[in-house]
Amino acid sequence: MKLDDIKKLHQKKYRTQFGHYLVEGEHLILELEKTSLDHCEILVTENYQEWPTRFKKTLISSKKMAAISDTKSPQGIIAVVPFPLSDDEKDVQSTSKSIYLYEVQDPGNLGTILRTLGWFGGYKCILSPGSVDPFNPKVVRSSMGAIFHVDIEQDVTLEQLQQRYPRIATLDMHGAALSEPSFSQFDCYLFGNEARGVPQDALSEFDVAPFTITGNGAIESLNLATAVNMAMYELNRG
Repeated sequence: MKLDDIKKLHQKKYRTQFGHYLVEGEHLILELEKTSLDHCEILVTENYQEWPTRFKKTLISSKKMAAISDTKSPQGIIAVVPFPLSDDEKDVQSTSKSIYLYEVQDPGNLGTILRTLGWFGGYKCILSPGSVDPFNPKVVRSSMGAIFHVDIEQDVTLEQLQQRYPRIATLDMHGAALSEPSFSQFDCYLFGNEARGVPQDALSEFDVAPFTITGNGAIESLNLATAVNMAMYELNRG
């Protein structure tokens, strides 16, 4: 890609247009090197000129790096990474359980959730329309490289989810406890928007099993990423 086009990848419309996103920093690129991804390009300044990589490597000036970077103090190494293949393009369809996030808005929340899913493995992340772009630089950074290892699907509506998964569980203040053995028996786990949750009228139109994280304090709700973390731990406990 041309340098002027690479600069545009900080905007979602250009990421969609070019089918690529940016990965910045030594730690994330070390994680990228561990994957089976192909056709990535590494842009480096002089201090990373000897960086060993199987990808195409291009030396650029510090001034150009600063123009591309999304951080105040660029490390001097950025990767241009193609979007992962869609399910239709893959040779083998995913058979993992799925986590569905309804209109998740906070990049840090999504990045943390991806990191959790990457840690446990075996879970696909499905995003509803209106969710934050998973290839947003803030999501990529907060995922700590998990974005390379988690299968992500975007723009799946609640109606499509219902048609795809016969057994769906969700979190609710008045559901059964997460510790119930039945919690592990579902195909998909639905989590709502940080502020609004999932519209009750939408939930009432199809069969969703409610579960709750029991607590003893005065706080009415948990952070979305925290709730997903606890649910994933419970699913993998024992």
